[in-house]
Amino acid sequence: MKTISSVVESYIKKKPFLQSALAQGIINLTSLSRIVKPEIEEELGKDIRNGAIVMALKRLSDDLEFRATHKIVKVLKNIGEITVRSNLTDYTFLSSETILANQAKLLEEVNKNQDIFYTSSRGVNEINIVVSNSLDHTVEELFAGERCTQKAENLSSVTVKLPSENVSVPGIYYFIFQRLAWEGIVLYEVISTTNEFTILVNDDQVDVAFKTIKDLKTL
Repeated sequence: MKTISSVVESYIKKKPFLQSALAQGIINLTSLSRIVKPEIEEELGKDIRNGAIVMALKRLSDDLEFRATHKIVKVLKNIGEITVRSNLTDYTFLSSETILANQAKLLEEVNKNQDIFYTSSRGVNEINIVVSNSLDHTVEELFAGERCTQKAENLSSVTVKLPSENVSVPGIYYFIFQRLAWEGIVLYEVISTTNEFTILVNDDQVDVAFKTIKDLKTL
């Protein structure tokens, strides 16, 4: 059975910025209750007093989950350097007995020019390689005997340096990727280390992706 509290909680959970504002106590609960009242009444199918909604909002603002959202925002405000690289190609190869040896040869080429973008990740059945497109010919030559299941060109990367607290606060990546999804940004790849992550997007979406992540610092 639906209750006022459960419906209000469901409504607020769909709006991360409201969650954060409630956690920080910067929203007038009476004013907010008037705004959400029509939707809550429609969901419950009956008239609801503003006071009942205010009480539900008050309980939510004191909830641990909403305080956790506040912690997420504090981490995001301390996002460090954001780096954009363009002219990238993304390759996906099936794993094989020879692919790591070929990858070692590719690394030798990468080491000759530290300005070249290179990243790689290995799954159970496939290996992903992202390089500056100036290395396309080298990759295709070295991996000619491997099975390439996907090649995507005209890509750009956005690399984000996160504060060290990111490993102790749950929901950081969810919050970031939710914002990117809201903007309709398609992620070709996500590569992460402990305090850094890189997303790979189409060239025509990189500006929006950069702005979306940068704006997280002003939440």
